[in-house]
Amino acid sequence: MPEGHIIHRLAREIRSTLGGAPVLASSPQGRFADGAAAIDRHRLVRTDAWGKYLFCDFGTGEILHVHLGLIGKFRRRATPPPDPVGVVRLRLVGQGTTWDLSGPTRCELITPEEQDRIVAGLGADPLRRGADVATMRDRFARSGRPVGAVLLDQSIVAGIGNVYRAELLFLCGIRPDRAAASLTDDEFDELWRRTVELMRVGTRLGRIVTTEPDEIGRSRGRMGDEDRLYVYHREHCRRCGGPIATAEIGGRQIWYCPTCQPATA
Repeated sequence: MPEGHIIHRLAREIRSTLGGAPVLASSPQGRFADGAAAIDRHRLVRTDAWGKYLFCDFGTGEILHVHLGLIGKFRRRATPPPDPVGVVRLRLVGQGTTWDLSGPTRCELITPEEQDRIVAGLGADPLRRGADVATMRDRFARSGRPVGAVLLDQSIVAGIGNVYRAELLFLCGIRPDRAAASLTDDEFDELWRRTVELMRVGTRLGRIVTTEPDEIGRSRGRMGDEDRLYVYHREHCRRCGGPIATAEIGGRQIWYCPTCQPATA
């Protein structure tokens, strides 16, 4: 599932490529035909991202709401675009760029009030200014759930997915089955700091890179796929070389290093 850095990057790219001129909207698949007709030939006024939720305002009084889910993708093409490939729910054609949306969990027109309700149910977004970290800290402190599960709870922190949670907990030396309430203030602060830092890196690069350039010997922008993660989907820890363990936490499998992330009393 695309994590928050991808949605924020999409919001910026869609705004920069489609803003300024009327957009031709259609639904080649047919499942969003009425919605596409409602925004067809309108100008894109604003895009916004909050966690894994994307909102596009075409000035019609309704907001295009997209949640990519597990298999959804926005594909960027040149204009004029080729014939749609696969099942395209929504096609947005701008003057120089076309965006094809396929496989989303949600693709709908909602009112601004409905957008406000969606956002109100989401937690602190590390990629937004003024994130409500105080409420997030309080909810960590009151939760007996494993920290690995709390990090996937979008009502507490918005945008983190399975890859980031494994890598962030590794970098902070926190075992994923520890109770969230057991984190010290310093541990929470370090977890938040690294989350903001690395999700900004992910937004800039368009992919998740958590390894340190000094350890790999090249900049993050030049790292290959085999170099960019410490524990996720690995058999051995990139840092200590020890075997990686897995567990199911928060309904998802997580990878961690028992040596670098020791259990606490």
